Amino acid sequence: MIPRSIFGVSLAAGMVVACSSLDEASPLPAGDPLSGGSTTVFDETKMAYAQQAPNLTAAHADAFAFGHSVFNRNWVTAPSTTDDFDGLGPRFHQRSCSGCHSRDGRSPPFDARGEQLGILFRLSIPGQDEHGGPLGDPTYGTQLRTNAILGVPVDGVPRVTYAPKPGMYGDGTPYELQAPAYAIDRWGSGAPAASLLISTRVAPYTIGLGLLSAISEADVLSNVHTPDADGVVGHANRVWDPVSKSKMLGRFGWKANVATVVDQSAGAFSGDIGITSSIAPTDSCSPSMASCLAAVSAPRSSPELTDDKLAAVALYMRALGVPARRSVNDPTAKQGEALFKKFGCASCHKPTFVTGDYPELPEVARQTIHPYTDLLLHDMGAGLADNRPDFEASGAEWRTPPLWGIGLLQRVNGHELLLHDGRARGMAEAILWHDGEGATARERFRNATKSERDALLSFLQSL
Repeated sequence: MIPRSIFGVSLAAGMVVACSSLDEASPLPAGDPLSGGSTTVFDETKMAYAQQAPNLTAAHADAFAFGHSVFNRNWVTAPSTTDDFDGLGPRFHQRSCSGCHSRDGRSPPFDARGEQLGILFRLSIPGQDEHGGPLGDPTYGTQLRTNAILGVPVDGVPRVTYAPKPGMYGDGTPYELQAPAYAIDRWGSGAPAASLLISTRVAPYTIGLGLLSAISEADVLSNVHTPDADGVVGHANRVWDPVSKSKMLGRFGWKANVATVVDQSAGAFSGDIGITSSIAPTDSCSPSMASCLAAVSAPRSSPELTDDKLAAVALYMRALGVPARRSVNDPTAKQGEALFKKFGCASCHKPTFVTGDYPELPEVARQTIHPYTDLLLHDMGAGLADNRPDFEASGAEWRTPPLWGIGLLQRVNGHELLLHDGRARGMAEAILWHDGEGATARERFRNATKSERDALLSFLQSL
């Protein structure tokens, strides 16, 4: 039994504000550079996402350092002389957390050779498991693993093709989006279910997770409302938490399908690296995977990820600082901030919260923060739909992703591939993919003048 106090199980939330017209002639106050309150870091280098919150206590700073080492450590096949870091696989996606979260950021979906890197493929079949979550494929479970230890076949080989999707701004300027199509070839353990559902996901950056954990659940639920003038609704996901053994508010993951950083961490170790923990104690071999079952060997530790390592990684991820906002007095960025509200972007990308009490990590409590998310689910239309339900999230709904730090993505990870599957080649394309509840805001952006569009993008780059 895991003491809940070890992992700091708590509820998180967000808020939504309705868009209101702004008088663009009135002066705007300078923006707040402290995106993460007292956890804000002033670092604009390629390591901007990898800094500990500057207000950590000495004890938490020590735990942060330990968590950092576990997060970045490559796991190896068991048995091994590598002390306490064996047990990789048998099926896996990456060898370390940093494989998907390079420099605590967002690895590109594929590397220069076209090999799978930061992207993963969720699998399921119609129906729900015993807790109301996705029902895994009978053979491959809920995730495609494209690597395996010696003697075990990989699950399959994914591929992506892109079809052009042309469009035009209101002023006649053409643009072109790329619509992805995904397939999986060379299944390693036989064909999956004929009704297989596939959803692709690129790992998000990991900054500010403790702050998001410290926002009260009441703030999220109070902002679920009937459709506003732009058709924006939003609703919360309720998901199973394996530590509390109960349904909780979902806040993390592209579908808000995970309640806590601890569960997110344990799930990633299990699904991505094949590392067991007290939360996910079994290897991923299905009964029909004979070579996978035969290859399971004894690591030094059982489970392979001990509770102290899991707790340290969870603290590390919750205690990463948030980069400061830049260009707060730049006139173009300030104009873009006004347009962000006027266009209706703030109806989902809520700018500001005040966090509540958070005994597990007091450093993130009572902070005024600017994450630009409401942590709610929104229907984003057929173009972005994966048609794969996840607890109470429909196949067309996605959680509003935080925008803090987004302007540093190119500097940290060398790309600007956005949205849940990396299809958008920059912020403009990400906006232009919005539909459903985001359609009105998208159209305001699409029909704006070029200088207005540039101003909005300048504001986003300042975050």
